Amino acid sequence: MNLKKIFAGLVILAVTAAATGFVKFDDDPIIKKIVDQLEKWTSDHPQEKVYLQLDKPYYGVGDNIWLKAYITVGPEHRLSALSGALNVELLDEQDSVKQWIKLPVTSGVTWGDLALSDTLQEGNYRIRAYTNWMRNAGPDYYFEKNIAVGNAATNTVFTKATYSYTKANGAQKVDATINYVDLDNAPYAGKEVSYAVKLNNKQILKSKGVTDDKGNLAVSFLNTTPAATSSGSIVTNIKVADKKTVTKTISFSSASGQVDVQFFPESGNLVNGLRSRIAFKAVGPDGLGVDIKGTVTDNDNQELAAISTRHLGMGIFAITPQSGKTYKAQITYPDGSQNTVTLPQALPQGYVLTVNNNDTASISVRVNGAAGVDSKNVYLVAQSSGAVCYVARNNAGSNSFSAVIPKSKFPSGIAQFTLFSATGEPLNERIAFVQRQDDLLKMSVNADQPNSAPRQKVKISLNARNNGGKPVVGVFSAAVIDESKVQSDETAETSIMSQLLLTSDLKGYVEQPNYYFTKANEKTAADLDILMMTQGYRRFEWKPLMANQLPPTLYQPEKSLQISGTLKTSGGKPVPNGKIMLLTTAGGTFILDTVADSQGKFAFKNLVFKDSIKFVLQARTAKGSKNVEIALDNLPSQAKMSSKRMPDLQINSVAALTSYLKYSKKQYDEEAKYGIGNHTIMLKEVTVTEKRKSAVSNSSNLNGPGNADQVITSDALDKMGCTTIDQCLQGRLLGVIFRNGIPYSTRSFNSPMQLIVDGIYVEGDYLTTIPPSNVASIEVLRTIGNTAIYGSRGGGGVLIINTKRGGEYAYNASQIYSPGIVTYTPKGFYSARQFYAPKYDDPKTNTVLADLRTTIHWVPNILTDSNGNASFEYFNAGSKGTYRVVIEGINDEGFIGRQVYRYQVQ
Repeated sequence: MNLKKIFAGLVILAVTAAATGFVKFDDDPIIKKIVDQLEKWTSDHPQEKVYLQLDKPYYGVGDNIWLKAYITVGPEHRLSALSGALNVELLDEQDSVKQWIKLPVTSGVTWGDLALSDTLQEGNYRIRAYTNWMRNAGPDYYFEKNIAVGNAATNTVFTKATYSYTKANGAQKVDATINYVDLDNAPYAGKEVSYAVKLNNKQILKSKGVTDDKGNLAVSFLNTTPAATSSGSIVTNIKVADKKTVTKTISFSSASGQVDVQFFPESGNLVNGLRSRIAFKAVGPDGLGVDIKGTVTDNDNQELAAISTRHLGMGIFAITPQSGKTYKAQITYPDGSQNTVTLPQALPQGYVLTVNNNDTASISVRVNGAAGVDSKNVYLVAQSSGAVCYVARNNAGSNSFSAVIPKSKFPSGIAQFTLFSATGEPLNERIAFVQRQDDLLKMSVNADQPNSAPRQKVKISLNARNNGGKPVVGVFSAAVIDESKVQSDETAETSIMSQLLLTSDLKGYVEQPNYYFTKANEKTAADLDILMMTQGYRRFEWKPLMANQLPPTLYQPEKSLQISGTLKTSGGKPVPNGKIMLLTTAGGTFILDTVADSQGKFAFKNLVFKDSIKFVLQARTAKGSKNVEIALDNLPSQAKMSSKRMPDLQINSVAALTSYLKYSKKQYDEEAKYGIGNHTIMLKEVTVTEKRKSAVSNSSNLNGPGNADQVITSDALDKMGCTTIDQCLQGRLLGVIFRNGIPYSTRSFNSPMQLIVDGIYVEGDYLTTIPPSNVASIEVLRTIGNTAIYGSRGGGGVLIINTKRGGEYAYNASQIYSPGIVTYTPKGFYSARQFYAPKYDDPKTNTVLADLRTTIHWVPNILTDSNGNASFEYFNAGSKGTYRVVIEGINDEGFIGRQVYRYQVQ
């Protein structure tokens, strides 16, 4: 892969900038090496990013999650042609994958949905999306979003928990208060509760209690584990009625009230004698920022600076460290408690790299070296997503220099400034965010009427233009929700800007990412600059990059689906030039064949098939022998790992979610009443006194199990004492004879019978490879009444073999050993469903059904025309309120946009 053409316009070795003490020098060997290595990295490792637009910020069981994916590549965020498949996963609180779909990607976009069954447990879930190519960068750079899934359909008890922390006998004491209420917020007072406390999956306490008049239960325990951030849960069983007990699990990510405070000197280190800015970040045990205040003093108790958070636990101050001095921060927390934190030790020699990013048009950079520092050449390199945007070298003998760099030299996103020594060793580093307006789309969204009525038809119009006012052709998606039912915090949302420009390049959790984009101003820009000083960019490490020691590429882009593997002998040696056939009967007969190479490797490429399709691979050596084994190339599964990017949500304590669940309950009941929606029917308990057992189980007979001219079950086979199925059946099947182990019907001696094993069509000689002990039943179809459904393939008769698969046999069919044949069910493409919305101008629409939709409409694929226009229509739901339209998208130049529009339904 080579993206040199894409990046060439951004590699600027002699930029126009106001500089003092800098010399732009594009033929310097150190600069040349840095630029060459970065160019090689971007060419060999182009960076794909994924953003998913979802229809809602949270959900209830029985809901559908509607999603649109945008996959971009490179610093200009152009839609990617690199990958042809996207993995989307739903993970629970234990980081187990509950759902996994693979979506086909065309020109960098795709869409789909996740159905939340009403049997799903309420809790915190994560949506994770990535391409196979992105696995090389690792999970830190996947798309991830935390969502809360509540349950009002079958849940009658809602909880919220608060925690306080003290010290007892040298251990952390945790006092939890759990509140129990119903959906209408009425407390469960005077109810018996038994509970168990677990830390790191180990039970440390088991006890009982009774809720007070407000529905509160007090639970106290000691955290004696070494890790202050021990995760755990409180499993409670509350007796809400004489014969009804409800189990509720309250999870927490930390059993400590300790606030983590870290200090980050600008560009990496404090240096004696040089004034330096220091950013800090205070994070609570829930992963969210905490407001703190305090002072910075030296070892003589001289106060040097006052500190106070300005946004989400972050702040900044400046000091000039001196030789022989040490520094500490006296911190006061919100609860009045205090603590002392030692600041990083200052270096005796070195440089301080200062970046001022408070001007909308340019970035000011200054480098100061300590007195006596070696004044040899140093180099400044600025890059964005691997594309070099600015390089410069100081004048010989100068250890202080500065430059003013136009922001037009950078694309929107994170820019990394690195100071290198004369030998090319990285000395200092600072990242800054470039927030240009000229590469964002200007979008206008309007409804045909600013006010409309319930169930009235609405037309939404979109116009998209670039910063110059010219119309753009782009791809967009739109979600319309009833904001009266689905309340949202726009600053805490994940948007196409916050994901593609900011969080996709950062490790760790970014709180309220859309705050920096919703209403961008001087304050949000200053807060974002502090975030840059506390977060850090690590797409690559400079030292291994310069030494050509980057890790190898383990995962290739999935252009399409493929099935590949190696042919081997029983001893493990490759079988060269073997013949392989791939076949399936799903949706009609599908057969492909190919030849292995000299190493026995084969591949069926450019396949497109739906999920859960079963294939059969049959192989022979070049001389036709079936004594060959097929080893398939299965992609290693995504490693299970917890996300450090998301703090926990308390499912039932989020006021907006609790309010939403009331409407969700009404919608659930209404849909269940008319038998529509994504619901599982919960039956009352019944007692089965007698069960009729079918003689044929797991049958693939198209006529129905047992509807055959003759049936032989495993009971009869077990008594025959034969070693292969063809031996067992010789002379025992009416109207069937065997030639060289292949069955023929006496009705058609010229054509062998079609052999079907577990629904897979295989060759007749496959019969000799099946051990009788693996067979549950055999169905013989000879007469036209039974074979007609198989068409021409059943002209010679059909022999159906049903193998033992679990149940009373406790047998796994995949354990059948058959040389030269393998059955395989690879992960195929998910077929996205279409969003359903009623059409009230259609007389067939059920108008009696209460329309309680919360997602009013979802349009995943909107295309603007040459004038930048697009539109879509739908009908309002049956309730009044404020409807919120969110449209996001991108054009072919990588310009992205988002627009929120509201209208009233009265």
